[in-house]
Amino acid sequence: MQRRLRSILICSAVCFTAAITLSAQQMNPTPARQAGDGDGPFERMVIRGITVIDGTGAPPRGPMDVVVQNNRITDIVSVGFPGVAINERSRPAKGVKEIDGTGMYLTPGFVDAHVHCGGGQARDPEYVYKLWLMHGVTTVRGVPCGSMDWDLNQRELSAKNQIVAPRIFSYHRPFSGEGWDRSKPQTPATAQEWVAFAAKKGVDGLKLGAHDPEIMQALLSAAKMHKLGSTAHLDQMGVVRMNARDASRQGLGTLTHYYGLFESLLKDHTIQPYPVNQNYNDEQHRFGQVARLHDKIHPRGSDQWNALIKEWVDAKFTIDPTMTIYSAGRDVMRMRNADWHDKYTLPSLWDFYQPNRNAHGSYCFN
Repeated sequence: MQRRLRSILICSAVCFTAAITLSAQQMNPTPARQAGDGDGPFERMVIRGITVIDGTGAPPRGPMDVVVQNNRITDIVSVGFPGVAINERSRPAKGVKEIDGTGMYLTPGFVDAHVHCGGGQARDPEYVYKLWLMHGVTTVRGVPCGSMDWDLNQRELSAKNQIVAPRIFSYHRPFSGEGWDRSKPQTPATAQEWVAFAAKKGVDGLKLGAHDPEIMQALLSAAKMHKLGSTAHLDQMGVVRMNARDASRQGLGTLTHYYGLFESLLKDHTIQPYPVNQNYNDEQHRFGQVARLHDKIHPRGSDQWNALIKEWVDAKFTIDPTMTIYSAGRDVMRMRNADWHDKYTLPSLWDFYQPNRNAHGSYCFN
């Protein structure tokens, strides 16, 4: 039996940074790959006695010997049963490189569909890349990782194995990028022009906001023409005019975060009934109110609920709710006192997430 382990998409984001794009001059350089930063690929590598999670939904299985030839999994062989000696006669032939996987698990490489590499919180991409890799994240979608030219350079260096980093897909916000004239008005015509500009630069896709319908339509139609992917953060400033249902009907590929979901199913409202003192620039207001629509929608199991799910399934619309980044806010005291901070947390990240009204996502002022 030959089976290749399949990559899976994690619908959450290990996202340490806000959507702040730093220039290449503001980012610390990523060091070149050094001796000891990883070996291979090998003509033949065998991982012995490991427990395999294959990503299909099947239960873990082991002990298994996994054969990797020239960077491809070519064989996965059961070599016995837990708690008894390995059946040596069933083992594949020896490899140039052998790894003892006893007591370990082999999983597909995780794909994180929403990441940033910089911002005021973390200017050391090496730290972020290695943190992802150590958690098994082998592919990321930067939305974006950094400024366009810097981002594309990092993608190339990673592809050539010249830096220690996951495989990078580079998505960028409209009307950004070195060489784009930012004085141009944002119209459907310039939206299509910008997509052509970004495609020529070599981006993999667009990171959209909740643009006005005519701008969104121009961006998405141009992206389709240039065979670019698309994901959108349908922010509160524009979600009334462009919710998740509206965006998917215009051709959006992925919804990132969950803004726009409730707004697609509002029952008795068209605009969220914010408190009279609501201020989007107040991070406690912004994050505190974003989900206060859960009880104002057509209920679970209703005709409207089921129709929207069917529409999105039929359209193969992807939802990436990025819930990981919100989990700290549910139990701030536990997260602030986690054992691993002293050893693993970058000091600039720790400083950024102290109570601070000027810091995006640092909303626990009380």
